[in-house]
Amino acid sequence: MKKEDKGLIIKQLSDKLTSYDNFYLTDAETLDAAKTSALRRACSKQDIELIVVKNTLFKKALESVGTDYSALYGSLVGNTAIMFSNAVNAPARLIKDFTKNVRKGEAGKPQLKAAYVQESFYIGAEYLDALVSLKSKDELVADLVALLQSPVKNVMSALQSGGQAIQGILKTLEER
Repeated sequence: MKKEDKGLIIKQLSDKLTSYDNFYLTDAETLDAAKTSALRRACSKQDIELIVVKNTLFKKALESVGTDYSALYGSLVGNTAIMFSNAVNAPARLIKDFTKNVRKGEAGKPQLKAAYVQESFYIGAEYLDALVSLKSKDELVADLVALLQSPVKNVMSALQSGGQAIQGILKTLEER
């Protein structure tokens, strides 16, 4: 590969790193053509961009961006597929769903190597369940708004039900 081509690939990867909030490093080495195609289709449906790159080129792209990604360098071994996504947990859910139907005794691929999610590093496959349960900032804001609205709704319903009870008592007294 020519030096100009490598430079172009590094530039494209750097642009992706700056345009996406989260990315997952996965090991998809043992996937056959049919499973790889199915994985790409599943990624496309969930707005996840899947790219297979050489580790050295991706490391240079990580170094060219202003953020310190040195914690991920140890994960850049073997075959690496990168899942870029703006959704926090979409790639983790995809990996978990994709490996559910693996036969007993087989290694479930793709496997999580590492992830950079919400400015935090998750190194190792043991963090997959934690990443699946993460909520995005929008989901957390929605939960917070729901919690703040809850007491107001309770007071309003109590006032409305109390008004109906008083109205019922007054009507009963009037009829007597």
